[in-house]
Amino acid sequence: MTIVTFILFTGLVAFLTWWITRGKTTNTEDGFFLAGRSLTGLVIAGSLLLTNLSTEQLVGLNGGAFKEGLSVMAWEVIAGMSLVVLALFFLPRYLKSGIATIPQFLEERYGSGTRALTTGIFIVAYMLILLPFVLFSGASALAYMLDLPTQLDMSAKGTIWTVVAFIAIVGSAYAIFGGLRAVAVSDTFNGLGLLIGGLMITYFSFKYAAGADGTFSTVIADIKADNPDAFASLGREGEDVHWPTLFTGVLLLNFFYWCTNQQIIQRTFGAKNLAEGQKGVLLAAFFKILAPIILVLPGIVALYVANQDAEFNQLLLNDAGERDDSKVYGSLVRTVLPPALTGFFAAVVVGSILSTFNSVLNSSATLFSLGVYKKAINKDATTEQVVKSGRWCSALVAVFAAIGAPLIFMGRDGIFGYFQKLNGVYFIPLLAVILVGMFNKRVSGQSAVVSILVGLAVMMWGTFLGGDTIGAVFGSGYHFMGAVFLGVVILQLVLGSKMKREEPYVQQDAKVVDLTPWKPAPMVGGALIVTVLVLYIALAKG
Repeated sequence: MTIVTFILFTGLVAFLTWWITRGKTTNTEDGFFLAGRSLTGLVIAGSLLLTNLSTEQLVGLNGGAFKEGLSVMAWEVIAGMSLVVLALFFLPRYLKSGIATIPQFLEERYGSGTRALTTGIFIVAYMLILLPFVLFSGASALAYMLDLPTQLDMSAKGTIWTVVAFIAIVGSAYAIFGGLRAVAVSDTFNGLGLLIGGLMITYFSFKYAAGADGTFSTVIADIKADNPDAFASLGREGEDVHWPTLFTGVLLLNFFYWCTNQQIIQRTFGAKNLAEGQKGVLLAAFFKILAPIILVLPGIVALYVANQDAEFNQLLLNDAGERDDSKVYGSLVRTVLPPALTGFFAAVVVGSILSTFNSVLNSSATLFSLGVYKKAINKDATTEQVVKSGRWCSALVAVFAAIGAPLIFMGRDGIFGYFQKLNGVYFIPLLAVILVGMFNKRVSGQSAVVSILVGLAVMMWGTFLGGDTIGAVFGSGYHFMGAVFLGVVILQLVLGSKMKREEPYVQQDAKVVDLTPWKPAPMVGGALIVTVLVLYIALAKG
């Protein structure tokens, strides 16, 4: 039954995606990379959420909650605030320029050198950081959810390699042959499945923990008695995310991810107009604020169950006899979900993996084709050649990511925190340069290139070599990120006082979409920010 429901749901999504997108052209640049600039608010919201809500969240955040409790909700709740900033500040500027990529925006502001540098950074980072993490976390979830090592009679490592290869092949097919339209449509279907399936896991987790005689309220009381800090939103000293980090690295990583990260915001570039784009972004913000119900609560319950249930706890142990947080979510699903529903949820998980994987491949193709192939390799390329180069890029990036996934993340403790620190290597310097470029009209592209390279060098030193020094000086890697961000901003402003543009930058209107804003957007955005603040205050003490 498990395998049957898995195949049925996966096949249904593929069929519906083909049916809806059949006959739609993907042989033009706008058609392949931006879905013909035709996306509505609902599709944008679904695609934003599913591009983000993958096993990197399901496995990573629930594993983090298993170790540290509710404080890890910051990665989701503060994302809601960042999306408000995207809707009200960044998106109008992006759509006005008519861009397809963030490096394209940076070229308009700084020049071709900045575009070439940032294009390379994005592609390499997606290939060596983001995609390997998505593949590894997805393979881990499926392996323990479906007990694949036993089913396939393979070792745990062999199973991970096999599942990684399967996901990479299927995900590549969506991105290579369907373009952004197929990615966005499949995201919407999988988003509905993830919402239903994720809520089911939360419900069945509480039900399992409650036993025959308990209730959800008694489970919460028992969890608090077992772990008094489980429901404290601000965390405590020594945890990866505690309240001071909310104002430094955690905030900056969220801002970059949701406001300037090509992989995420490319679907907003495909909006049919600004109003639809803002509706989609703000709807996604609302659901991100609610996301801890799916992405954090099950992990908190899992710790309580593991402390009470020796059989479940055994599922979480690695070869060294220690609890492995990458096993938490898959083992929980396998334990609490009725077998008839396990196949459905496994298909949902595969869909969420594919949505992120194929979205990143499409973004990589967009970056390469428009920023490298058309600009440097073949300046006279036809539209067909540009699209073909994007498909080849997607295939190569997928191969390298699949090889790197187990090598980079297998056997590492606290994989979600490690993933965020790897992201910080390029998030922090790029965010600093983008913001300076928006608020300062005179700094030149030379200042931007130098500042990015210096920021990358410092972040790489801090991430891979300077752990002890950073701990002694800053107390947290996230505080170090905040310091580097401030340092890069100051450096660029100092350099920019000498390296100036001949004329102040003035953004031109490309007139590709209607820029009339959605009138309720400021009010809706304000309400969402107030909701975040109230949520944090209400749960400050658990």
